Amino acid sequence: MITFLISIIKIIILLGVLITIHELGHFLVAKLCKVKVNEFAIGFGPAIWQKQGKETKYTLRAIPLGGYNSLEGEEEASEDAKSFSKASIPKRIAIVLAGATVNIIFAILIYFTITATAGTYVSNEIDSILDGYVAQSVGLQAGDKIIEGNGKNIKSKKDLNEVLGNSAGNAIETKIERNGEILEYNITPSEVKARITGIYLDEKCKIVAIEKDSPAERQGVQANDKLIKVNEVELKGDSNIALQEIARKDIETIKLTVKRGEEQVVIELTPDYETNYLLGVNLKQAEDTFSNRCIHGAMQTQEFLLSIVDNLKQLFTGHVGVDQMMGPVGISEVVAKTDGIREFFEMMALISLSLGVTNLLPIPALDGGKILILLIEAIRRKPMKQETEVNIQLLGFAILIALSLYVTYHDILRIF
Repeated sequence: MITFLISIIKIIILLGVLITIHELGHFLVAKLCKVKVNEFAIGFGPAIWQKQGKETKYTLRAIPLGGYNSLEGEEEASEDAKSFSKASIPKRIAIVLAGATVNIIFAILIYFTITATAGTYVSNEIDSILDGYVAQSVGLQAGDKIIEGNGKNIKSKKDLNEVLGNSAGNAIETKIERNGEILEYNITPSEVKARITGIYLDEKCKIVAIEKDSPAERQGVQANDKLIKVNEVELKGDSNIALQEIARKDIETIKLTVKRGEEQVVIELTPDYETNYLLGVNLKQAEDTFSNRCIHGAMQTQEFLLSIVDNLKQLFTGHVGVDQMMGPVGISEVVAKTDGIREFFEMMALISLSLGVTNLLPIPALDGGKILILLIEAIRRKPMKQETEVNIQLLGFAILIALSLYVTYHDILRIF
């Protein structure tokens, strides 16, 4: 019972905060643009507290899941000089844009803070050389710094991996710094076949995503499954052990034991293979300084942003199906299962960013759809007929409801 109540509190706090700051963005920009806000409400349902300001009524309502703004002239005709409809198009666009923008900024700040306080990045300095790889054969040494590859500056392991991935196995013009001296090498990376399962794990062995058309998807592994065993080896929540077992070359078929709801499911899958190109070096962790933590936070946040954009691209190109999207039910389940403050705020950042980006899509009934209508008005130099605009918004709303029902249906199937 206590666990259930904690889960409910988590969901209320997360959704309440994210929707409230979204509406707060609209509210603040409306005030800056001198547009009259009749009411700014936190929550829905019966009012439990109200205060009338100079022109805005501030309300706290009983159901703490979001909030709303009531702008003069937004939904109905108004001749008030401070109404939304009387504001210039750039001001109206700014007001509509503000909610999603605040969600995106909020997500960036949270994620940057989490990652910057977690540690530093892996640097470009070689810590050790692995036997049997090209780094050993060309004479690279511990303490060398890999500073350039094919003209690209290398400051971290991520930069090096990018250069190696783009090489397609061809020789890389490499610059090494050794004891203050710059050395030049022409290095052809070692080719290594890597196992691909399509499973993305968090650090506690929870499966956070499944790649479309991967061996995992084909064999019925599901997002939110938790890995208990791999090849009969107990994981005890250690993702490193899981990855080591999955990577074993002496076993062709991987046996997974996952916890799904209250039951354990055993799944056997045969991985696909992809080619990786490696130098065969271990790189040092960057020195633990404030600046390096900020650099690490910035790099991780950039990857975080790009992952959302990539997910949207995959959705619209058909690489990820609509049935893999997550609606309110799925989100609530994931939020309820977050373990610890860090994981909770990571999920808050992810949902806030997703909410912001999704809201900017040019779909009627979303903020992006409203912006599109305002841009059309600017091009035509006259407003769209109110009846036409209402019909467009209703159509968009109907599409969103249908999509929500479809996604919720698949959320429920995943849970049960």
